[in-house]
Amino acid sequence: MTDASRLPVHDVLPELMAKLAEAHNVVLVAPPGAGKSTVVPLALLEQPWAKGQRLLLLEPRRLAARAVASRMASTLGERPGGTVGWRMRLDTRVGPRTRLEVVTEGILTRMLQQDPALEGVAAVIFDEFHERSLHADLGLVLCREAQESLGLPLRLLVMSATLDAAAVSKCLGDAPVVEARGRSYPVDVRYLGRGLPPLPEQRTLPPRDIERIASQVRQVLETTGGDALVFLPGASEIHRLRAQLENGGPGDAVIHALHGEMRIEAQQEVLEPDPRGRRKVILATNIAETSLTIDGVRVVIDTGLARRSLFDPGTGMERLVTVRISQASAAQRAGRAGRTAPGSAWRLWGEGAQATLAPQTPPEILTSDLAPLALELAKWGARDVARMPWMDPPPAAALAQARELLHRLEAIDASGAITATGNEMLATGLHPRLAHMLVRARGTPLAPLAANLAALLSERDLLREARDPDVRTRLELLRGEVTGADRGALMRVRELAKRLAPGRADAAQDAEAGLVLAWAYPDRVAQLRPGSGGAAGQRYLLANGRGAVLEGVSTLAGSQYLVALDLDDAEGAEARIRLAAPLTPAQLQAALGAQVTQGIETDTDPRTGAPRARQVRRLGALVLEERRVELDPAERTAALLEQVRRGGLDVLPWGEAGRRLRARLAFVDAHRGGAAADLPSSDESTLLAELPQWLEPYLQDVTRLD
Repeated sequence: MTDASRLPVHDVLPELMAKLAEAHNVVLVAPPGAGKSTVVPLALLEQPWAKGQRLLLLEPRRLAARAVASRMASTLGERPGGTVGWRMRLDTRVGPRTRLEVVTEGILTRMLQQDPALEGVAAVIFDEFHERSLHADLGLVLCREAQESLGLPLRLLVMSATLDAAAVSKCLGDAPVVEARGRSYPVDVRYLGRGLPPLPEQRTLPPRDIERIASQVRQVLETTGGDALVFLPGASEIHRLRAQLENGGPGDAVIHALHGEMRIEAQQEVLEPDPRGRRKVILATNIAETSLTIDGVRVVIDTGLARRSLFDPGTGMERLVTVRISQASAAQRAGRAGRTAPGSAWRLWGEGAQATLAPQTPPEILTSDLAPLALELAKWGARDVARMPWMDPPPAAALAQARELLHRLEAIDASGAITATGNEMLATGLHPRLAHMLVRARGTPLAPLAANLAALLSERDLLREARDPDVRTRLELLRGEVTGADRGALMRVRELAKRLAPGRADAAQDAEAGLVLAWAYPDRVAQLRPGSGGAAGQRYLLANGRGAVLEGVSTLAGSQYLVALDLDDAEGAEARIRLAAPLTPAQLQAALGAQVTQGIETDTDPRTGAPRARQVRRLGALVLEERRVELDPAERTAALLEQVRRGGLDVLPWGEAGRRLRARLAFVDAHRGGAAADLPSSDESTLLAELPQWLEPYLQDVTRLD
């Protein structure tokens, strides 16, 4: 090995191997570009305890998984699928000789559920663990439980440049920490802004911010050399900044986009050198933040922003927000500039504000939809989740909401145990909502339609820029009846649909889309509010109690019921319906009749003050049908008592004598003692609790309280 090819992690390999031989669990902290992702796994293959067995390397992103596997295979003079391969959803490249499998996170969870002992696996390596994805946290916990309950010799290695090593060590049973110091090449960090990275008022950056960033990018490119990597919060900002730069851009440089909405092959092409030797400027989301070496990148320009999904357990909905990155993310991004040569990182915020950024990115387990996690835990047989060896346990409210949803989806029973339906759902590899829809449709003519819908909703919206909220347009797109989608994304959806269910859904079944989707989203059935419409859009009430609005003109206009599939859930305001399907009353009953409740509800006539009743059919917060009914004497008395409980004792017509009596009783309560010590309490809370004893006898012939 030459000095040029020697990486910082090489210096700690002897210590790391010794610790793994002794302790089984180890934490490795190494800076970006130190070689941990590609050097360490290959070195582990040579250890005596790994002989004849496989290693699993967990990567949080598909692009990074392919890139890391390809680089290690190249190091061995092989192609992927030989000694080194990868395994991810819809893309597997392993062979009979493969000993090192680079897997994405859902794959590891599936392996553990199928074989908790991980037979034939010597070690699991968690790379870039600082990202703290939901599946990484779950995978680590399940591995730890398997180690402890089964007494496995399985080794666990957790790696990152910017993690909280002490917390991870504790989670691994006080595992030793090995630290590699120094980086391959120096990175000069500079600051171009003032204060913290500015947050937009809406989800995406406004035009003035895009213009400011374009000006700063041009300024940096004029004074630097080498390819540049510009970090932006989302695809919208990438497209708009690209247009700005190409309309008066940086000389002969070629502009590339890199984000999760692109097909994996297109992402891979961005990583390759320009065939004509031109300077590359890559506009990327945080997909390029970790585990990627992009040859030629010497410059990083960082806006300090990222897009994250925040889940609200109260509504069961997620909302996308633009947030400031953490110090850990800033360090990871800067490290991209020093992978293969000295570089520079330009931060578009103030140097003084850097220390006020959060030290670490919040773990997904604290902010995400926990329905997939809850189903995995039910399959694992976890009864006391709080006692599992989490770094951060799942929040109780979010976990309770997830379990409530799983119960509605028939995935778990009342005790929380997984059902036969739940096992079928888990085997699909889909989100529990889509999995339930697919399982319900099996063996029926609607199975191909359910597969198409599940595949469509598993990918980013194929017509995201079209502003067409009708999901039926996407079904037409799959059949080739309309155009406008990315060809690669369309092919992925078709391939997944074919894998999920055989057969072909015809156009006549599009009308049943709402019925099928109601199986997946019973809490998001939406009812048109009376008198809704006009310039402000059509306003709906969701079954979960949340308000939503359907803006603009579309084929969904005037629908009495919708199934809202994708909502832009603004905090403190009505959510905007981005994607939905129409639903007829008959379809609602067919899909969710078992969840519709019927009962007598009472309220007060605002004109007379008398109690009145109605018989109501409900789906959650939605009133599907109601009619007025007469109260019998017992029901009327109960309704009057309820009015008092809700309104307090002051709703009763006390009169002057009654008010004086209450005042005397209050005086006795305040000076209880002596002769009054044995008198019953007469404070308001006690009297309200005992209404049937002292008030009900006087209400037998009363029709209203006044």
